[in-house]
Amino acid sequence: MSDRAEQQSFHDVASLEEIKEDGLKIVTIGKRSIVLMRREGRIHALGGKCPHKGAPLNKGAYCKSASHGDVLVCPWHKAVFSAETGKVVEPIAFEDLPRYPVEIVQGRIIVGARPLPSAPAVARQEGEHVLVLGGGAAAASVVYTLRHEGFAGKITIIGDEEWAPYDRTMLSKSFLLAEPSRRQAPDILDKNYYIRHNITRLQGRVTALDHHTKTVTLEDGQTLQGDHIVIATGSRPRSPDIAGIERDGVMGLHSQADALKMAEEITPDQPVILIGGGLIGLEVASSLRQKGVGVTIITNEGVPMEAQLGREIGLRLHQLHEENSVAFISDAQVTRIYGEGRVEGVELDDGMRLPCRHVLIATGVQPQSDYVRDSLKGPEGSVLVDEAMRAAPGVYAAGDVAAVTKDGRVWRVEHWRHAQVQGRIAAQAIMGFPVEKMPVPWFWTQQFGKKIEWLGWGEAFDHVLIEGALEDFKFLATYRSNNRVVALSGAGRATEMARAAVSFDEFAEKEAPSVPL
Repeated sequence: MSDRAEQQSFHDVASLEEIKEDGLKIVTIGKRSIVLMRREGRIHALGGKCPHKGAPLNKGAYCKSASHGDVLVCPWHKAVFSAETGKVVEPIAFEDLPRYPVEIVQGRIIVGARPLPSAPAVARQEGEHVLVLGGGAAAASVVYTLRHEGFAGKITIIGDEEWAPYDRTMLSKSFLLAEPSRRQAPDILDKNYYIRHNITRLQGRVTALDHHTKTVTLEDGQTLQGDHIVIATGSRPRSPDIAGIERDGVMGLHSQADALKMAEEITPDQPVILIGGGLIGLEVASSLRQKGVGVTIITNEGVPMEAQLGREIGLRLHQLHEENSVAFISDAQVTRIYGEGRVEGVELDDGMRLPCRHVLIATGVQPQSDYVRDSLKGPEGSVLVDEAMRAAPGVYAAGDVAAVTKDGRVWRVEHWRHAQVQGRIAAQAIMGFPVEKMPVPWFWTQQFGKKIEWLGWGEAFDHVLIEGALEDFKFLATYRSNNRVVALSGAGRATEMARAAVSFDEFAEKEAPSVPL
C-alpha cells in the first residue's frame, strides 16, 4: 500500500458486511461525502451528494438500467449517474460525480481520499455550428450535452429573456416566498459556464426559420445559419376568452419577470382570484397562502388534478388546500373581470361578484412555434419529431414545443426533467451517437410542504391501487388501464420512485399493491 500512498491517502471506511447486496452506504473522508454501492462482490465509490441540489444519494436507488447498466439515481429530482464512472447519463444534474478508488482488503472497504481523474471526451465536429433556439431547460441540456460529449464546434443559444437558462420550476414555489434580495431563480448552468465553454448567448426573439437552409431570422432583422438547428422555444400561456382580461392586475406566471412582478405587487392585504386548478395554479396558491395572501381558485375541475393523480389523491390535495384556507369554486366560471382601469373583481356566470385586487391566470400553455413552417407541425402547433428528436434533416426539437410519436400516438410532455431528457437526446443525435431509449416522464409538485412525484406518459387509467397512508402523504399509487400499469405516483417513497424512474417497465410487470381505493 506504500506505493499508492505516495499518490494519495487511503482510508478504512466500512466493513463489507455493513452493505447489503444492491445496498448503499454513506461515509465521509475529511469533508468529503462518499456513497458506497455493492453488487455481486464489487464496491463502487462515488460522490455522496447530487451536484444539482445536494441530495443525499444514499437515499436514492442503486439499480440496473436497460440503457446504462448499473446506475445511481438521485432521490429528489431523478438525476441518473453511471455507477461505474460517475458520469451523468440522464438529467437533471449537469455535472458528473467524482469517482474514488476502492479496494476490499480482508473484508474491509478501503477508499482513496482523492477522486480518480476522468477521461476527457474526444473532440469532434470542430467545423460545425449548432444553433439552439430557446433559453429554457431543453436548450441548456442541449449545450451541456454537446460540450460534455466532446462537440468542439460553434454553439449559439438564442433566448428571448435577459437571463441565461434558469430553474423555472422554482417560480411557483420558493421564489414567491423569498425575501426581495433572494428573488432569483437558480441558473441551470453556472453563469461562467458559457464563457468557459465558448458558447455564444444572444437575446432575441426568433421570427422565422427556414429549415431547408437552416437559417434563422430574429426580430431585429439579424440572420444566423447553422449546420444543425434545435428548436427549444418551449411554450407560452394560454389566454382564456374573458372580458376584461387586459386590465391592470391580471397576471400569469411563465417567466422570471412574471414571478418578480407577482412577488413584488401581491401583498397579504390584497385578495387574489386564481383561474385554473392545475399543477401551476395549485403551487402558486400554496406559495401565496404561505405568504398570507387570501386565495380563491376558480376551476372547472371538481377534484384538483384528478385526470393526472386520480380522484382519491386529488381529494387529498383539495383537503390540504382547504386546511390552509384556500377557497375553491368549481360550479361557476368567470365571465368578466371588472374594474375602472385596474382589477376590482370578477363576475361569475351565476351572477355572483367576487372583489379582488389581482386575477392570476393559470389555464395551461401551448407550444411557442409561430416561426416554424406548418409542414413540421403537429397537434396544437407542436413540432413533430422522431425518436432522435429530429423534425427534418439537421433540424431537431426538444421540450414543451416538441411532440414525440410513441406506440402509434403523439405525445407532448410539459415536464421540466423531460425537456432536459429530450435536449440530451437531440444533442447526441447531432453528434451521431446511438439514440437512447426515452425514459418515462417524471414530474413532482410541492404544496404546503407536501411533495408528490409522478411517473407516466399521461395515458388514461381505469383503476388506481394505493399502498400506504394518503392522510400522511406517505403512499405509492399504481395506475392501471385494462390491467396494464400506465403510471405511478408516490409521496414519501423516494427510493421506490427513483428505482422506477429507470426501470418503469420492470416495475410495471410486477404485482401491483393490493389495497384498492
